[in-house]
Amino acid sequence: MLESANSFPWFRDIRWLRRYFSALFSRIHWNRGLGNTLRPQKRPLGIATLLLVAAAVARAQTPEFLPEVDVYLKVNSLTRVYFQAQGDRDEGVPIQATLGPSVQLYLKPLVKLKKISEFDLDDAKQRPLVVEAGYRYITAPNEPTDNRFMPIATLNFPMKGSVLITDRNRADLDWKGGTFRWRYRNKLTVTRTFAVGSYHLIPHISAEPYYTSQYAKWSTTQLEGGCLFPVGKHVQFDAYYEHENNTGKKPNQQVNDIGFTAHFLFSRAKK
Repeated sequence: MLESANSFPWFRDIRWLRRYFSALFSRIHWNRGLGNTLRPQKRPLGIATLLLVAAAVARAQTPEFLPEVDVYLKVNSLTRVYFQAQGDRDEGVPIQATLGPSVQLYLKPLVKLKKISEFDLDDAKQRPLVVEAGYRYITAPNEPTDNRFMPIATLNFPMKGSVLITDRNRADLDWKGGTFRWRYRNKLTVTRTFAVGSYHLIPHISAEPYYTSQYAKWSTTQLEGGCLFPVGKHVQFDAYYEHENNTGKKPNQQVNDIGFTAHFLFSRAKK
């Protein structure tokens, strides 16, 4: 039997994220400059930062800081490998460390996607399809270690108004304490580049519901809003606010975090 919309917690949770970004962009007056890039009359970077912090303080009584470092190496035009080290609070678990490698296989880039993501250093967003396989070793205080295998397929769609929509489909196959369980995660992200003088910042919002075998339902919703900051040719930072609602446990768990990711991108491929 089909479940009603009220049985999906992410329909309820997404309202605060919508209100936050409506407030953000209502405070910025835009002029259209060269091409399709919008240029602000005021200083959106400071406004975005203040609103992001204010939203975090208002919604989270005890937010955690989640650091992450990703190092990418493009092997050739169709293959990339990377190593990830991050701290997170997955499904309400106290801060845990996640480490592991992944390999990505691309399709060739599309012209429309290259134009939309021109200033984003992650060239995977220029590809209509990216398939990925990864392994993560996860450890947390007073918890058995978790060995996770992750098959992932990501689709990128160029939209009107220079908007990029990314649809990531991911499975988490976990072996933890001698027990196997799995999750399906579907993350939908909306991204657009804005120019501030000669600099380009890249705000993004996303919603990601989880279906977990442990609870046999859509038990978790993760909502995120943030901004990418390219620095030079090989470094890109991502500052974001994250809200997670976990309905698998009783009572429901609400988790709020502020994250910062450093991406280091290198290439051995000939251009």
